[in-house]
Amino acid sequence: MRRLWLVRHGPTGAKGMCGWTDLAADLSDLTALGRLDRVLPEVPVVSSDLRRAVSTADAIAGDRPRLPHEPDLREMHFGAWEMRTHSEVETEDAALARALWDEPGDVAPPGGESWNALRTRVDGALDRLLAGTPELVAVCHFGPILAALQRARGIAASEAFAERIEPLSLTVLAQRDGVWSVEAVNQRP
Repeated sequence: MRRLWLVRHGPTGAKGMCGWTDLAADLSDLTALGRLDRVLPEVPVVSSDLRRAVSTADAIAGDRPRLPHEPDLREMHFGAWEMRTHSEVETEDAALARALWDEPGDVAPPGGESWNALRTRVDGALDRLLAGTPELVAVCHFGPILAALQRARGIAASEAFAERIEPLSLTVLAQRDGVWSVEAVNQRP
């Protein structure tokens, strides 16, 4: 059996689409960080290479082994829409802005990444990482956690988008005999 403990990084305060923009996380909620630290198993910790995930992972790692940062666990790349609100991009191209969220798949923002590209990137990274250990804590972002949930549940991306994944929340997935299952989603220990 393999188990994946997915933690969303601390809040950034960003109001726009924050993909590859390297913002800091607000880690002032020491109580929430302490609760996460206490419920996580003593297994290796990895994070995306973006500052908000790295600092969150460092804050909860404790004595757990810390793996090198994994760029393939980054958030979706929003290209020209990076740090802009949905309302702002909708005024430029309403059809494309709606399609990105309503019909996720191969649709991508200008200069950005599609949902299917994110899924391929994240699935590959998680498979590589879990090949080296049966359990892993991965501190990453909203998109990669939704991608992992989509795969575990075998659902359409539009269904996965309905999930709520709060900052400093925990989602736990397990794989037995090659079949993924969901043990927890958006838990705030």
